[in-house]
Amino acid sequence: METLTKQDEELLALAKAVIYKNYDGVHYNHTVGAAVRCRNGNMYIGVNVYSLHGACAEMIALGNAITAGERDFECIVAYRGGEDEGVLSPCGNCRQLLSTYMPKGEVILEINGEHKKISVSELLPYAYEVESE
Repeated sequence: METLTKQDEELLALAKAVIYKNYDGVHYNHTVGAAVRCRNGNMYIGVNVYSLHGACAEMIALGNAITAGERDFECIVAYRGGEDEGVLSPCGNCRQLLSTYMPKGEVILEINGEHKKISVSELLPYAYEVESE
């Protein structure tokens, strides 16, 4: 586990800002914001979208980055808004997504009340690997 750098703190602030701007405490359609940083320093944001089958904020942030042509991801963080605000650990589906799209990346988590980074491979040590031809 690593302590956060200034760039990591900026990424966390971006995730907080996006959910503060978009939090929906009435219908709970948007409750989590995420930010992903690419190795070139570019950062992208997203909020979760909820329906019968929703998409997590991490998925939306990665999708925004991919849409912009990015492919090399360094670090990601998710932040829950509302009364119980705070850094969230990725769900199982997102862990697999991160393993596929940023296997050498890191995730910011809250561990024992402190923000720390861990590698995606630590987050999902026996991930399903997609075989390519």
